[in-house]
Amino acid sequence: MSRVITISSGKGGVGKTTTAINLGSALNQFGKNVVVVDANLTTPNVGLHLGAPIVPVSLNHVLLGKAKVSDAIYEHESGTKIIPSSLSVRELRQLQYEKLKDVSRRLKKMTDYIILDSAAGLGEEAVAAFEAADEIILVTNPEIPAVTDALKASKLAEQLGKEVKGVIVTRVRGEKSEMPIANIKDMLELPILGVVPEDRNVPKSVLMKNALIYTHPRSRASRAYRKLAAKIIGKNDYRERTPLFDIIFGRY
Repeated sequence: MSRVITISSGKGGVGKTTTAINLGSALNQFGKNVVVVDANLTTPNVGLHLGAPIVPVSLNHVLLGKAKVSDAIYEHESGTKIIPSSLSVRELRQLQYEKLKDVSRRLKKMTDYIILDSAAGLGEEAVAAFEAADEIILVTNPEIPAVTDALKASKLAEQLGKEVKGVIVTRVRGEKSEMPIANIKDMLELPILGVVPEDRNVPKSVLMKNALIYTHPRSRASRAYRKLAAKIIGKNDYRERTPLFDIIFGRY
């Protein structure tokens, strides 16, 4: 059965788009048919990350009733499918965000997983992405402001009657100033689905216009995203070993 997963956060800059792209790509690596949708209509980034900043037909066209959802799907060279949003600001006032639910419903007939990269915050765009979801995954950093905003997002999902599957803690550096993972779990009262370390290769992957799991497959963050994808599809026994050669030379 197809699933719509909204990747959200209460705060911007926590790695939400990076997570949406790499989770979608990792699910694709596991043989799942995936579409990553840029539901952040005000400040879209999926197309920018994957080398498709301007496309003939975008999600905006679909929401405006000017195109079919199938016409807005583009296949990246990696095999992952995406639906970018337009960078134009002229049509934003005309968009009806609630139609995102209809888009998700139509996509469920075409694919296994729909990953919605939601707008940050708790505004109208974020609410639309929540309402279009079967389940929600929150992304946060190990910092009190980010976790506090994630808590607000969790409460919003609860008010909308939507399931929050859990939390992904990204950009973890292992420093004493960071909020401990156990404390994040207790504060949010949600399971921790994955912990993704800070990775200097992420901006490199953006420049290369591809997902990190393809540009730097042996990096720690890539391994974390593949482990997360395995958990989502029920491969709880999934284990990934780092080759000894990579450990010796620090290539991970």
